[in-house]
Amino acid sequence: MSDVTRIQPLRYRSIFISDIHLGFRGCQAAYLLDFLQATQCKHLYLVGDIVDLWAMRRGVYWPETHNAVVREVLEKARSGTQVIYCPGNHDELLRTHLGADFGNVLIRDEVIHETANGKRFLVLHGDLFDSVVQAGPWLARLGSRAYDHLLALNGLLSRVRRLLGLRYWSLAGYLKHKVKNAVAYIGDFERAVATEARRRGVDGMICGHIHHAEVRELHGALYCNCGDWVENCTALVEHHDGRLELLRWTDAVPAAISRPRPRLALARVN
Repeated sequence: MSDVTRIQPLRYRSIFISDIHLGFRGCQAAYLLDFLQATQCKHLYLVGDIVDLWAMRRGVYWPETHNAVVREVLEKARSGTQVIYCPGNHDELLRTHLGADFGNVLIRDEVIHETANGKRFLVLHGDLFDSVVQAGPWLARLGSRAYDHLLALNGLLSRVRRLLGLRYWSLAGYLKHKVKNAVAYIGDFERAVATEARRRGVDGMICGHIHHAEVRELHGALYCNCGDWVENCTALVEHHDGRLELLRWTDAVPAAISRPRPRLALARVN
């Protein structure tokens, strides 16, 4: 029998993750894999931009950690977790397969999630509310190119800090919050999402897209953005009583995650 101590997974009713950007060099796949192996849930929502097809058009980058993330998601689906994938603008090709079921992963444009305490949330990626993406896809791609260079630098810095045993820190996130136009854009996006939640008659909205994790009351609706796994390594989780919480995984685990970690024995979710 193995002498590796089994670690009990963190159990949630639901987990929402977005903007992983598999296939992009800035993806923090090692942190995400650690998170997926450390958690168990009944519902797993993949809230868009899971695979970065925009980046892959410029050259294929797909290391083993990205394969491992895909395998872990599929293993959760096989083990009884309901996995729902709501595509975003970077993986919009999957929108041609809405309604399909791939390996127990449901592809949906948007869904209504009801929490354990009866609250109803509309779940979708959120690029619908991005005026730049909607008004000019070519302009969005141009902006994405410059942003990708920043995120690639962010990934290099992250690896260096990890080797030095320093805590995770996002250069891209720091700069975004220092730029006045970026702050205004985030505010406009959040207001647009909250307005749509009220129009739809739901209690709130759960989205991604802007790489800015947040949970707050806004104009009579609960605005929830699960963040990303490029800059911030965040997830939105629902506890079994229906309470929603943002987790910043780099604050929840040791900075040096490159050390071997025993794979968790995940029980089937009923």
